Formats: sequence, C-alpha cells, structure tokens
Amino acid sequence: MNLRERFLEVMGFNSNVHSIKWEFGYWGETVKNWYASGLPCNNYPTLPTEVTTPTSSLYIPAWTYRGPNVLPNGIGVMAGGLYWPTQGFPIDTDARDFMKMDGMQRMVDVNLHFCPMFESRVIQQDEDSLTYTDIDGVTRKFLKEQATIPAGMDWPIKDKASWEKVKSERLRLDNIKDRFPSNWAELVKEYNSRDYPLAIGGYPFGMFGTPSHLLGYQNLFEMYYDDPALVHDIQNTFTELWIAVFEEVLAQVEVDHVHFWEDISMGKGPMVSLKTVREFMLPYYKRLIDFLKARGVKIILLDTDGDCNSLIPLYMEVGVTGMYPFETHCGMDIVKVRKEYPKLQMMGGVPKGEIAKGRDAIDRALGPVEEVLKTGGYIPFGDHFIPPDVGWEDFRYYRGKLNEMIDRR
Repeated sequence: MNLRERFLEVMGFNSNVHSIKWEFGYWGETVKNWYASGLPCNNYPTLPTEVTTPTSSLYIPAWTYRGPNVLPNGIGVMAGGLYWPTQGFPIDTDARDFMKMDGMQRMVDVNLHFCPMFESRVIQQDEDSLTYTDIDGVTRKFLKEQATIPAGMDWPIKDKASWEKVKSERLRLDNIKDRFPSNWAELVKEYNSRDYPLAIGGYPFGMFGTPSHLLGYQNLFEMYYDDPALVHDIQNTFTELWIAVFEEVLAQVEVDHVHFWEDISMGKGPMVSLKTVREFMLPYYKRLIDFLKARGVKIILLDTDGDCNSLIPLYMEVGVTGMYPFETHCGMDIVKVRKEYPKLQMMGGVPKGEIAKGRDAIDRALGPVEEVLKTGGYIPFGDHFIPPDVGWEDFRYYRGKLNEMIDRR
C-alpha cells in the first residue's frame, strides 16, 4: 500500500494495517538542537517565501525577516501529522528519513478567506520587533528574540460596519476562481496522481477558529452576547463561501479528508460555553459537513488543543469523525476516549513532555499508545510540536520504540 491507501485503511479502523509514522511537528529550536547533537543535516528546512493563499502563507513576513535560510526558534517544522502547506512553515526531511517515518499529508492550497487578500506591509521595525499587516488584514507584532507566531494587535472585523465592508469587497461569491493559486492546473495534475493523503480546510478554517482569528478572541467573546445576529451573519457568510469553493475543488480533485482548525479549548476546558458552541457553531458545522459527506469526503478531522472532553459528543453529533492532538497534560486520556467513543478517529496523544525525561518515562508514556493501536483508527504522535528540551537521543529512543509498536500491529 502507498501512504494514501494506508491512511484510508487506518482511518477506516482496519487494525490489520500498520498505522502511519508521523509526528505533529517540531519547534525550530528543537530541530536546530538536534543538528547540533548528531542529526545528519542533509536538507536543512527552508522557509517558503512565495505568497499564495492565507492558509499556506500567513506569517511569512515575520518568519523570513532574516531570510529563507534562517530557522526561527518558534516556528513549526512540519513532520506529517499536521498538514502542509500551512502558515509559512517549512518541512523536515532529515529527522523523518533518519527515523524511517512516512511522508507528508498535503492540504489543497486554496484561499478560504479574503479575496483579494490584503497587501502585506511593514508598519514599524526595530531591533526587537516587527509590526506589520498580514495578508488576512490582521496587524501583528513579531518579537524577534522570542520568534513565535506573531501576536494580533488589530483585526479587520471590529463591528457591523467593518464586517459589511470586507464582506462586500472580499467575500463575494462571483470571483471563486480568483481564490485558486496561479499554478492550480499543475496542482490538479499532481493531486490526481498522488500517493499521499490530501485534505481541504486547514488553518485558520473553522467555526470558532476563523472568527476568533479575524476579530480577536475578546472581541468575538463580547460579540456573542452584544451582537449575536452579526456573529450568525459571519458564520453563514463563510459557510456559503466554503461550500462554493469546495464545490469547485471537488469537481476537479478527489480529496480524502477535511481539517477544521479550532483551538477552542484551554487546559481546563473550552473557552466558551457548550451553549455557545451549540448556538453559534453546530448548525454551520452540520451544513458544511453534510455537504462534504454527500460529495465523498468521509473523514472529518478537528484540531483543538487543551481539554476537549466535553466537546467531543457535540462535534460527533454534527458529523466530525476524528480529532487531534489530544494533549495529555490537559487531561486528555486516549484510552478513556477510545472506550467512550469507539469509532472516533484519533491522532496524537503521546505526552511530548515525557520524552525529555528518559527511557523509563518514555516506556510508560507509550503504554496507552500500544493499547489504542490495537483498536485501529489511530495515528500516534506527540501531542503538539516537540519542544526544545527533548534531546536528539531521547527522541531517537522514543521514535524507535513507537515505530516498533506500529510495525508489530
């Protein structure tokens, strides 16, 4: 089987098929530490510089301020479990090849947000920081020493007037083909002859992820109460847009799965009430997921960090079939989740914080993984980006043990 075929079998709960050898990803500092500790450097991660769509190209001005060959400490480096392209992140191949892991899943590169995109422009730059407006209209501040995802400072949607302006100018349904990159015809040929899993959606596409991204969290939280009709109009407008875009994609390409990016949960549960989720999100999930499933997209994956235990039944109610990355330090127990939801597809769930504690801790951390692997429908990897305190030798031991578990199934 090729990678695509194996992915579909694993997600279909065929426990006789070996699971996929992916990691969610690594922080840039982690990869640089590994190179300094013995990882052979054959293909140093190179930063993307070409702007195509918001999904693939957000944050490029920040990441590349020192050039495409300087890896920021706080950038994500892709390793399969998180789709690519996304957020201007580069791909790892050196750790992958050394540990004999599988290649990437891919994301259809299409614009799911503002079209035309905003013009990226630098507002202020000094030795410590870069303040700029990105292609999604969000003004961000990038701290150069910290070098993590830039923090939002101002957002394109503030109220009804600003919403009506961007809605009329940048969320029209009569220019759908302008949302596809200039090399779309070449991509269609590649997609249709692929041997890797192909998804649609991605960052920042979601019923919570998109409005929080374009309004800012506090503004959205207040708007749920102060102007619920406006929130519903935002949700309805994007849902109609996404259906129109996906209609065009699916007419030309067969895709394997969809990824919603939500990051709706914190360490002790969701950031909003379940009532808010039910009122402002579930109807739009259902409409979009029903559309996708009717057109053959059967695997519906949702990405949220934190403690999402209370959200799982709500998401499954509207057709979500799988979730990730199941952060264990926030109380996500993959064995418990599997027992409660036997047919929920899962990815992640390996406590990344335990990998730095040595072999005994790694062995204990992998115990639940071995149990859930027996059930199928599970792709194990670290429960977010592998942090810099995980040394190369500990990672090699962890990944080798995990690979052996996968091979035994």
